[in-house]
Amino acid sequence: MIGSEHMNRTVIIVMFLTFIITIIGTLAYSVRIVGVKTGKIAVSFSLFNILVLVSRCACTIQAPILTKYVEINKGVNIVYSFYMILISAGIATIIGAFCIPTFQRVFSKWVMKFSIERSVPKIIIHSFSRAGIKQLKSCMKLPEKDNIKKFDIRNIPTKIIVYNIVVVGIQSVGILAPIYAGIIEPSLRATCITLSGVINGLATILLYIYIYPYLSVKTDDVIDGKCTESEFTQCVVGMVGSKIIGTFLAVPLLIPASKLIVVVANIIP
Repeated sequence: MIGSEHMNRTVIIVMFLTFIITIIGTLAYSVRIVGVKTGKIAVSFSLFNILVLVSRCACTIQAPILTKYVEINKGVNIVYSFYMILISAGIATIIGAFCIPTFQRVFSKWVMKFSIERSVPKIIIHSFSRAGIKQLKSCMKLPEKDNIKKFDIRNIPTKIIVYNIVVVGIQSVGILAPIYAGIIEPSLRATCITLSGVINGLATILLYIYIYPYLSVKTDDVIDGKCTESEFTQCVVGMVGSKIIGTFLAVPLLIPASKLIVVVANIIP
């Protein structure tokens, strides 16, 4: 009973951390829109990096918790817990998509306030104050149906959509697959787990070669008047949609990815 309670508690903690990581990753697509609308792109990215730090801290905490969870619960069917974690990430992506309009409004106010105050601590304190909470309530907004209805996938290169789905799928299993690979091949557990960095590194390379440059060019096109804000918003809708697909794709990808990691671990001299 105690082992079961520990198991459930650990899975819930990891699901919560995954939720935070995924929400922040989803909201990241809207930062460029805020930068374009406020005309303060550099400030927008700088402030969002605070949330990125929170996400990375959550990632750092998540890995050892999962590793210990697997070590303590040997013989238990861990895969279903991993599926729950991946599904929670998919749900977080959908929730994040619905939060984007609200986040854009709130984040725009943060950017403008920082331009005046020039102090991150003051912005954080203000966010948790009564005035900040009241401001958050006034900023709440659901996504506009027109942005979804008018979406045309032909406005975004197919390869960008595919690359984003692949990148998100790889990132989603980046921690789970190496750990599960260690269960499949206990004698190479340490090798499998250390391959997590290689997997996430591959996803990062694809991200910086294909996804980020495309989004940067689209951002510059809006500033230069070659692209409207509406068209750029459609681009963000497409990227968020592909992220949702990629996150849920990670569920059936978990086992094949784990087996591939085992193969690689065996090949390493």
